[in-house]
Amino acid sequence: MTARVVVADDQTVVREGIVMLLGLLPGIEVVGSAGDGEEAVRLTAELAPDVVLMDLRMPRCDGVEATRRIRTEHPGTEVVVLTTYADDDHLFPALEAGARGYLTKDADGDEIVRAVEDVLSGAAGLSPKVQRRLLERFAEPVRTAAPAAPAEPPDGLTARETEVLRLVAEGLSNPEIARSLHVSNATVKTHINNLFAKAGLRDRAQAIHYAYRHGLAQPPGSSIT
Repeated sequence: MTARVVVADDQTVVREGIVMLLGLLPGIEVVGSAGDGEEAVRLTAELAPDVVLMDLRMPRCDGVEATRRIRTEHPGTEVVVLTTYADDDHLFPALEAGARGYLTKDADGDEIVRAVEDVLSGAAGLSPKVQRRLLERFAEPVRTAAPAAPAEPPDGLTARETEVLRLVAEGLSNPEIARSLHVSNATVKTHINNLFAKAGLRDRAQAIHYAYRHGLAQPPGSSIT
């Protein structure tokens, strides 16, 4: 399936470069480009794209407000933030506004395709760096009293599924997990799908928080006793 994408960025050179890059990537069709948030909202209403790649700092209507309006008025369109900034002041407002993906502009074509595919499949399209920061924020209340590791994995997880979950909690991507366990990417994906189904998880962010909560992994910055 080809994903129909609108690109929103106020810098013409950057916007045209992203459009050119996306035109070379498999599974993506650029159907429009916008120079600010107002135009992004208008094009979403006119074109009904699958995904908007959204910059954050734009005139008239910034990316956070445009994301909020798109997700409220056009819930069939997902938003993936593509920005220079990965600090808390930009990351969390964008996710709270409804963005399902967040990439920085040093992302390569494969990362963009993967993020688009992830959000369209119902997962979160987060870069590893952003994912780790998000999960550190989620884990902050857990650090003071991390639960003891259970005698056996919860929710019927197998030993290999638990091992995969621990590596997910360390921020490893599927290819990195595959190399670590000496298995194929398809096998890793199968394990992740199985453990998501057993534990009732929707995406990797929930999976990592689940691992912390059940004592299957240690949050960043916590000490192991």
